[in-house]
Amino acid sequence: MAEQAKRKNDPEGLKKRILESALKSFAEYGMQGARLEQIAGNAQTTKRMVVYHFGNKENLYIAVLEQVYQQIREHETGLNLREMPPEEALTRLVEESFDYHATHADFMRLVCSENLLRGRYISQSPRIKALNRSALDVLDDILSRGQQAGLFHHDVNTIDVHRLISSICVHHVSNRYTFNALFSPDNSEAESIKRNRQLAVTATLRYLRRCDTPV
Repeated sequence: MAEQAKRKNDPEGLKKRILESALKSFAEYGMQGARLEQIAGNAQTTKRMVVYHFGNKENLYIAVLEQVYQQIREHETGLNLREMPPEEALTRLVEESFDYHATHADFMRLVCSENLLRGRYISQSPRIKALNRSALDVLDDILSRGQQAGLFHHDVNTIDVHRLISSICVHHVSNRYTFNALFSPDNSEAESIKRNRQLAVTATLRYLRRCDTPV
């Protein structure tokens, strides 16, 4: 009874449980396939309480999108990359990005699902756009310092570098089953992770380094 009373008087804890349950359901079934009744049950609450806190399934889905993007951006800004030399900072950013995508499968499924919906819901959230500005800010600081030190090309676009990093990190997760079955069926998961992680670092550094920069 005491535990039930504590949960009843903890609206923030309830919202957190609902968001955690919703992430798993949306990642597994997509926005259209997920059911509020199932989300409520897994959060140990009722559909009425889910609607009370979030209004409807679409609003809950957008709230989940906002949460997962906030989490990955907070992870990046928490790396304190401004304190590292440019190449070391870039290597760390790429490695951490790769590891984050590889260990947050629900985040990746949710992103893939939203792309199947042609960005219908993510485009409705100004908060997500504001949150993701930090991804470019972190990268832009590294590139600027590398350019000032004569290490990186000056004619590079921060968004292009972000796209390059994301493309390898995302591909490793979203296409790993089909790609491995077709091209590397004998590789273990550990081998694929090690190879693709290094590929992401090498490709990014080679794209940015000036030809006269010593390796």
